[in-house]
Amino acid sequence: MADVLVVGELKNGELKKISKELTSAARKIADAIGGKVHTLIITDNVDAYAGDLKAVGADAVIGANLGEFSPEGYANGIFAVIQEKKPAVVLMPHSAQGKEYSARVAIKANAGIVADAVALSVDGGKVVAKKPIYSGKAYANFKVSSDIQMFTVRANSQEVTPKDGAGAVEKSGASAGEVRTKSLSKDLSGGNKVQLADASIIVSGGRGIKGPENWPIIQDLADTLGAALGASRATVDAGWISHSHQVGQTGKTVSPNCYIACGISGAIQHLAGMGSSKYIVAINKDGDAPIFKVATYGVVADLFEVVPALTSEFKKVLG
Repeated sequence: MADVLVVGELKNGELKKISKELTSAARKIADAIGGKVHTLIITDNVDAYAGDLKAVGADAVIGANLGEFSPEGYANGIFAVIQEKKPAVVLMPHSAQGKEYSARVAIKANAGIVADAVALSVDGGKVVAKKPIYSGKAYANFKVSSDIQMFTVRANSQEVTPKDGAGAVEKSGASAGEVRTKSLSKDLSGGNKVQLADASIIVSGGRGIKGPENWPIIQDLADTLGAALGASRATVDAGWISHSHQVGQTGKTVSPNCYIACGISGAIQHLAGMGSSKYIVAINKDGDAPIFKVATYGVVADLFEVVPALTSEFKKVLG
């Protein structure tokens, strides 16, 4: 039996979309290699999430109470579940938390790992992971040769396909074990109304907005679409907006269904952070801006005319 273990993720008690994406991807892999899908959620209330995960292919939904997040503690607990279930494949989110514990899990399991995969397939019984390389200018395919194949997967990169699994609920006795580091405090900024990493739609502004006083124009469109607010490095460096909004090589890497770039020229460092978006809409009055080379749709016009018009029309349609 070649089972697949998914490590899901919660936020403020809600199941993050990446948990369903990974479970759905795992279902396809398990069907191809002849195994079952086990989805692990770090919680003491696993019953609350079992239905949603069963609906996208989980044969078993496992709950483990590992306490407050710590990379060491989560790695210890996840590894304990791996030892119990002995999966052939482990899928983890390429999230802020996932990036902290995934390498630790791979070391404990003596397993190879591919980080930031955006597509998964099966060839000859092995998972093939596609990921961006060279700052998003190209893609490469990777296989893991170890007995356990591990991958972290970018949010919004996998389709969620309804397919019922058995949905059995299990409560694991896995623990955080010995943790040598402890979080003392957290300094949380106001952040985005919608978090960049989880957003299906992102509206970003660049130097073309001319100054921080014009962010409300971009924010209004984002709010209308239920989107996250993004920004280019130039606007962050200029002090127009906080780094938490920055998209790009030195900011956040995102893969929304739709990325709307307003007044962004499209430097390679920015494209590295959003180039895997499903649809890219570029609004820029410079028709030679590099962003148009990757845009699905391009509007060569003044954003101060186009963006308010778009916002107005979307408000009519969306109410």
